[in-house]
Amino acid sequence: MIPQKSGVIKIGDREFSKLSSFINTNYGIKLPDVKRTMLQARLQKRLKENNLSSFKDYCDLVFSDKGEQTEIVHMIDMVSTNKTDFFRESSHFDFMKSTILPAFSQKGKGILKVWSAACSSGEEVYTIGMVISEFIRSKPGFDYATLGSDISQQMLQRSSTAVYSMKSVEMLPMELKKRYLLKKKAAVDPDVRIVPELRSKVQFQRVNLMSESYQVPADFDIIFCRNVLIYFEREVQELVIWKLLKHLKPGGYLFLGHSESIMGMNLPINQIKPTIYQKRSL
Repeated sequence: MIPQKSGVIKIGDREFSKLSSFINTNYGIKLPDVKRTMLQARLQKRLKENNLSSFKDYCDLVFSDKGEQTEIVHMIDMVSTNKTDFFRESSHFDFMKSTILPAFSQKGKGILKVWSAACSSGEEVYTIGMVISEFIRSKPGFDYATLGSDISQQMLQRSSTAVYSMKSVEMLPMELKKRYLLKKKAAVDPDVRIVPELRSKVQFQRVNLMSESYQVPADFDIIFCRNVLIYFEREVQELVIWKLLKHLKPGGYLFLGHSESIMGMNLPINQIKPTIYQKRSL
């Protein structure tokens, strides 16, 4: 057994290889050897909660029938990266306001359907809600519905609860704060919660983008899948986008993260602006 220091349980070569390979193959999260310390640190809590003294025992748990039902979900919660902000990459929301929403409004009554395919802790979902709600305030005539999905059950719970720190919303304009945030009554560092009107427009669902197919509707007008493909291998990125496009209407829009490129990929989409794509009509 590898010696332990300061109560930290070390991960051996075999266990790291086994776990990193499984996570990459089934969830698309790349864990090269330079991420060994990170994986070891993030899984310490899981070993403690399962009363395990080695990563060999942890691997036995993960790859057991019990692990398939429960522990794998917790493990992915620990290793997935969840970084997001309100109005992150704001040019996408500017394009919604200037182009997508006016065009949809001209069609008359209907429901604009949006999928946030890696919603993390929910800031993206509720930013989408604010943008659409603000547009509808001045030009009523249609409604909207949003699906927020993520691989992390923990993040989906946070998204559904919709409680955020004051610091995380400090950059929002005061008008949006007054309209869409409820301030908790606390003397020090009060949190805020998204108003029920926005929360009611969102459904949350656990979706693994590495799955062969996605059990979600096939008629979205907009799909956000931002800053998650960068964790996948190039060939996997193309496969994921193909699967996403099966759920996007012809003429619908796909938003990717600004650090993500699809150059050289054979996809049925046209680039409208950097990281903004429109699905070609069949």
